[in-house]
Amino acid sequence: MDVPRKDANCRKWVRRGVVATVAVVVVPALTVMLARLKPAVPVVEASSVWPDTVKRGEMLRQVRCIGTLVAEDIVFVAAVTEGRVEKILVRPGTTVDADTVIVQLTSPELEQQTVDAEYEVKMSEARLRDLRVTLESQTLTQRADPAWLETDLTQARLNFALKETMSKEGLERPIPDKIAKANFEDLTKRHQIELERLKIRKDSVEAQLALQGADIDKLKAMAKLRASLLDALKVRSSVAGVLQELAGATVNTQLQVGQRVIAGTVLAKVVQPTKLKAELKIPETQIKDVQIGTRAQVDTRNGLVPGRVSRIDPAAKEGTVVVDVRLEGALPQGARPNLSVDGTVECEKLNNVMYVQRPAFGQPNSVVSIFKYDADGKGATRVQVKFGRHSVNTIEVLEGLSVGDRVILSDISAWDAHDRVRLN
Repeated sequence: MDVPRKDANCRKWVRRGVVATVAVVVVPALTVMLARLKPAVPVVEASSVWPDTVKRGEMLRQVRCIGTLVAEDIVFVAAVTEGRVEKILVRPGTTVDADTVIVQLTSPELEQQTVDAEYEVKMSEARLRDLRVTLESQTLTQRADPAWLETDLTQARLNFALKETMSKEGLERPIPDKIAKANFEDLTKRHQIELERLKIRKDSVEAQLALQGADIDKLKAMAKLRASLLDALKVRSSVAGVLQELAGATVNTQLQVGQRVIAGTVLAKVVQPTKLKAELKIPETQIKDVQIGTRAQVDTRNGLVPGRVSRIDPAAKEGTVVVDVRLEGALPQGARPNLSVDGTVECEKLNNVMYVQRPAFGQPNSVVSIFKYDADGKGATRVQVKFGRHSVNTIEVLEGLSVGDRVILSDISAWDAHDRVRLN
């Protein structure tokens, strides 16, 4: 039979007191201590980060943008007259001369009008010949009257001279002399009138022939116009270059055989591939610093070409402003119209400023945290840095760093919970 010990109760209460003390004092103390412990400093491979050193000097502000190459000289070839597409003789990408036929149109109505105009000219010329013969015949008839009067006038002059002589010598009475004189004067006036009528007749003939000649000239001009319109059915390039595209009657459609086009419809676009410029789209928030004459550089992905800004579009479209860059260097192989390119445009040159390579997370005119190398180069500490103006690859440092400081420019989002890192 077991005999209960007298001190068992006492030890039992002692154990309970110790447990209660641990629960009330030790556990909260350990919890507070663990909460105050800082996380372990992460170790980062030094070769995996992107470092740079803060510098002071000249910083070139640039804007990077995208764009396309376009031809400086674009010639739009349009249909001069209405017609139907019969043949397409040249396809886009083909080199053409100044008189190359690109498209052949047909128009039966115009052909008929041209033939009618030619026959109108021939009929008018025949009428002119008939009129000339008629007028010459009438003129000859009218010229006979002065000739007859001239004969009568000669006889009247001689009769008057005879009567006058005989009257003076008393061989004739005065009355016959006066009659002969009156007859002579009457014939003289009639002869003079006929001569004037003949002169007027000459002017009238010339006027009628000139009127008919003007009518012929008008018909010839009309026939020539019809012939030129008929010849214009052969749509030709007016300049030497490369046929870039064939346009249909509506936007974004291709020209098709059998399609009917009206006068003025643009059928083709010819460009000179050796004369290209770049059209760059710059964000409207950055266009304020771009001026005409500003230097630029165009990357065709097969070479870099220098240039200068030659035009700035006055209006913004979809948040960008189109800028024309006149290329000043030789075009690399493969450069052609509508080729996508990258552009870099200079904005301004900043002198005596502190700057650093632009980090992946750096925004202009903002305050960001960045890791600065320790003096021994074995670790880096987070510091607050205020950035100013920025360029494509660099950004201005206003506060938080000094010249010569080395910083980590890589993405530091993985270390947001740490103020220090150790470099291995």
